[in-house]
Amino acid sequence: MVGKVYLVGAGPGDPELITVKGLRYLQQADVIMYDRLVNRELLQYASEKALLIYCGKRPHAHTMKQESINRLLVKYAKKGCHVVRLKGGDPFVFGRGGEEAYACTVNHVPFEVVPGITAGIGAAAYAGIPVTHRHLSKSFAFITGHEEDLMAKGQEWSHLAKAVDTICVYMGVSHLPSIVRNLIKNGKSPQTPIALIHWGTLAEQRTVIGTLETIEANVKKAHISNPSMIIIGEVVRLSDSLSWFHEEVNLLFPAIEG
Repeated sequence: MVGKVYLVGAGPGDPELITVKGLRYLQQADVIMYDRLVNRELLQYASEKALLIYCGKRPHAHTMKQESINRLLVKYAKKGCHVVRLKGGDPFVFGRGGEEAYACTVNHVPFEVVPGITAGIGAAAYAGIPVTHRHLSKSFAFITGHEEDLMAKGQEWSHLAKAVDTICVYMGVSHLPSIVRNLIKNGKSPQTPIALIHWGTLAEQRTVIGTLETIEANVKKAHISNPSMIIIGEVVRLSDSLSWFHEEVNLLFPAIEG
């Protein structure tokens, strides 16, 4: 009898941000395959009999290749297990959930997707930055900064610089100079506000704010590294007045009202 695979979004870090459905599936799982950025506190809800498999990935250091993860999902499901693939953020937002869902489909394994709060929205909210705002931002884009070659060839920088109000960059800290250079080159003002949110939604959260012109120096001074979410756009200015989560924030802009 074939089991089922559940692609569950755990949210951006704060364990209380997982959905009720996601938590229920976690409690009922026979096998839990979890990522590096999943808060380990969530694993306390697993059954004592559940098999826990770490699938964490760091840049250039993968515990398990994606192909191996896909095979294990199928293997355990075909043994009749309920398999939870626990992912940071949302499974379908730079989480390779689409690849895992496809692996289930071609191997005739039933699956279900449980959406999660993605870091582009969750981390920004914890830093007091709304990705949309009636007066400041009517559009936003999620892009990956994981590979510089991909960024240079795959993203329409001119469109991002001129037609999108708020840009949320995942996995982009190591390529911050390239991101800044491409945006300015394609028409974004050097004075555009930008924030880096390190360990967003966790007690360790730190936010560094500057402009495209100053952010590299600010980040270097603050020793900010991955995992960090990058938010670019005028809404970043609101962090001063809307910040509610206690942290040390490097704010360089006056509050904006209205």
